[in-house]
Amino acid sequence: MQPLDERYPVICMDEKPFQLTDEKRNPIPMKPLKPERRDSEYVRKGACSIFVFTEPLASWRNLSVRERRTKIDWAHEIKNLLDIYYPTAAKLRLVMDNLNTHTLSSLYEAFDPKTARNLAKRLEIHYTPKHGSWLNIAEIELSVMTRQCLGRRISCIDDLSTELVEWETQRNLIQKGVDWQFKTDDARIKLKRLYPQFKS
Repeated sequence: MQPLDERYPVICMDEKPFQLTDEKRNPIPMKPLKPERRDSEYVRKGACSIFVFTEPLASWRNLSVRERRTKIDWAHEIKNLLDIYYPTAAKLRLVMDNLNTHTLSSLYEAFDPKTARNLAKRLEIHYTPKHGSWLNIAEIELSVMTRQCLGRRISCIDDLSTELVEWETQRNLIQKGVDWQFKTDDARIKLKRLYPQFKS
């Protein structure tokens, strides 16, 4: 509802586990009147985590891949966001779910106290309600990315990173946004249990 403000951007953040897989047998290439054929069996190549940050009002997003999703990984992603993408922003309004790694204490585990404090002072955190993570626009970005970019086997983090950079670049280039239609009045009805109740 609030207008775009470059000094106080609203950033939505989420993450998604991803299973790396490879072909067990080589696919049979397409031939005239015959589609390409792939075996349903696959080889597991490990797992990783995809982090997404999106600024809905600016139609911007950034994706990255890490081997894990620990507190330290989250802290480094936040530092990159603040230092690289928003170095002049006074404060980021960060919307995310209430995962155990999404806390300011993660910054203090990853960095020296002065660095952690400087990063923490630039964050205004807004957690989505329990069972209400769908209110986070980053989930929409992850859903679109999954459908458009991850519909096949990807066997290594480098290949996954390359695919995600291509997808991110294209989405940012065309300024693809989200048509968010859930308003405050809707929230007061659907999420009334989260609002204070006053007895007359």
